[in-house]
Amino acid sequence: MKPPDGKKAILVVDDTPSTLEVLQRSLTAEGYTTYTALNAVDALNLLDGTSVDLVITDLKMPKISGIDLIRHVRENHKNTAVMMITGYATVESAVEAVKSGAEEYVPKPFTDNELLAAVRRVLDKLQHRREAAAKPAPGPEFAYGLIGESPAMQKVFAAIRKASSTSATVLITGESGSGKELVARAIHYSSARASAPFVPVNCGGIPESLLESELFGYVKGAFTDARESRAGFFQTADGGTIFLDEIGETSIAMQVKLLRVLQDKEVRMVGDSRARKVDVRIIAATNKDLQSLIQSRVFREELYYRINVVTIEVPPLRARGGDIPLLVRHFAEKFAAELGKTVPRFSERAMEAMQNYAWPGNARELENVIQRIVVMSDEQIIEVPDLPSFARFSALRTTGVNRTLAEVEADHIRNVLANAGGNKTRAAEILGIDRKTLRKKIAQYGLD
Repeated sequence: MKPPDGKKAILVVDDTPSTLEVLQRSLTAEGYTTYTALNAVDALNLLDGTSVDLVITDLKMPKISGIDLIRHVRENHKNTAVMMITGYATVESAVEAVKSGAEEYVPKPFTDNELLAAVRRVLDKLQHRREAAAKPAPGPEFAYGLIGESPAMQKVFAAIRKASSTSATVLITGESGSGKELVARAIHYSSARASAPFVPVNCGGIPESLLESELFGYVKGAFTDARESRAGFFQTADGGTIFLDEIGETSIAMQVKLLRVLQDKEVRMVGDSRARKVDVRIIAATNKDLQSLIQSRVFREELYYRINVVTIEVPPLRARGGDIPLLVRHFAEKFAAELGKTVPRFSERAMEAMQNYAWPGNARELENVIQRIVVMSDEQIIEVPDLPSFARFSALRTTGVNRTLAEVEADHIRNVLANAGGNKTRAAEILGIDRKTLRKKIAQYGLD
């Protein structure tokens, strides 16, 4: 729930009713939306379903102290500021409050002017933090083929920056065609290993009988036709990064061998009696639910935890519709340059049609569609009739049996949130799911 008219919302927590009344009167008169709670438990319940900019709390309260409340807010509500008021002012309590996250410490008794001045200082700091966080950080947005300005992609770019600063194993999840390999390349070429090889391996595209020798290499005479020793992908990637795409397609036997590589940092070539050390960063990717594969006993739990040190979830294209015009323009320029043609423009209605289509094949499908349009069309302006039939049909439908399950679910969640006034707790109750599941679906469908 958000306060009306964009007013700043303040929650005052004090176990003295008279103090609450005085503070609420002063803050309300200043134009703030004010909530009150007589104890920390009530405050936590209110915070769970209400958007609050600032919490003002007393120090000494029954059951849960003001210090514990401050710590809870700082660790669970990153967009909420905290200040403390107390009638037991000491240097020690002031230091503890500040260390716990309080941005102001106001001893009682205080005047209205002193209180309001402290509130303004805290809210100004909060506003500066929010503005800084809202600015897109410089990153690899338009490098290595990654394009996007949507909130969903901003999260991906932030994760890439963090992953690039370490050599930790990374697991990239996402639907087919969503750009998992591009993310892996961005991590590698933004890291300290950028000058070393990046070796992509499609685990699902290599027959199981050949995968071991392809990954680890083989020595002369290891099997029929092994007329000379040959290094595998891990040796080729030494010093750099190996990208194991669709790792969920590997057999249990191969997973055991990969686990040994992760544990011991060494590989054994087929037919060799000794292991060889390798310095390789592993980035794995999958479009499958590895947790479900673990439950089905077709994926080893130990390997999952080894590769799942850093996880990056690449959103499907339908969850980042605002990026479609950027991608369309990029692909149109790319293929027009290859063919020596003028870059076509897309009408507003054609662009809207593409934004309304669900793109089950994600960015790869969009790229193929734009390539086909540039190759086949001589028009300077692309209209809806120039689009593939499935996109034209998608542009015209709003309801009915032709909508995907994801579209229906996203619309329903959006409507329930609107009817609940943005209250996620109430929306989750209506939907029959918990808040954690709701938050995941909000992020999945870009409903933030």
